[in-house]
Amino acid sequence: MKEIRVYHVDAFTSEKFGGNTAGVILDAEKLSESEMQNIAKELNLPESVFLLPSTDEAADYKVRYFTPAEEINFCGHATVGLTWLLATEMGLADEKDGIVLETNVGHIPVIWHKENGKIKTVEMTQVSPKTEGFEIQLDTLSSLIGVKEDSIDQNFPIKLASTGNWHLLVPMKNKEDIDAAAPDLSSLAKHNKEHQISTTHLYTFNTNDEYDLYTRDFAPGIGINEDPVTGAANGALAGFLFLEGMISKNETTNLKIAQGNAIGRPGTLYITVIPENDTVKIKVAGEATITIRGILML
Repeated sequence: MKEIRVYHVDAFTSEKFGGNTAGVILDAEKLSESEMQNIAKELNLPESVFLLPSTDEAADYKVRYFTPAEEINFCGHATVGLTWLLATEMGLADEKDGIVLETNVGHIPVIWHKENGKIKTVEMTQVSPKTEGFEIQLDTLSSLIGVKEDSIDQNFPIKLASTGNWHLLVPMKNKEDIDAAAPDLSSLAKHNKEHQISTTHLYTFNTNDEYDLYTRDFAPGIGINEDPVTGAANGALAGFLFLEGMISKNETTNLKIAQGNAIGRPGTLYITVIPENDTVKIKVAGEATITIRGILML
């Protein structure tokens, strides 16, 4: 019998039962790929991350990410959950300031920010962002995501963006329009699978509060009806804003993004966009809290 350490970690929040819960599975070198997929399905969380030894000298660990339905290349909130656990529960922050993770999309450096000797946030540097145009009729899009056609903000382009997975970014006029979204999940899943889109990500600058952006994320095509707080999608959004010239291309921009409010799991992401010559560095930070510790017996 194999005994596998399993955790639930709420990411992008300091409050238990807020943010986005990640399954964090240690000892994954004992597991086959099918066992990893079955564990992710059993945990039934948006994403689960599996920690493995790395054979890459430039990385400290290798990680793999699974939804209940399939493996994905990258997951932001699971990265935050894992590295928070390593820093605190495993005491790694007492030994070093950060680590490098080997993922399917490349190396992801993560550092820990401390305040009075305690971990305040973990911050990951995502891979370089890219965008692609995407043609879709407004009436088709509004039907898929369940919003009024005139609530989509046509002042901004509808595009795909990626820092590891492709996300369809949909600009909305205000927070209330985003909260009112009621997607046709079956049709949206089919659409996204056809176009190899991981998530459909709604965003607005009109937040009516202290946040710079408010977002909501749907991913039925990969087995997640709604992802509460998404590090990957919001990182891709920040990269899109930079590449489209919607934020400064000459100075560092700090973004505070709210997500999860519509489903009672509010979370906060702190994103730093740093221009570097012709490229840009996207750093995504947040807090986390451990809610469950357990042993899975196989």
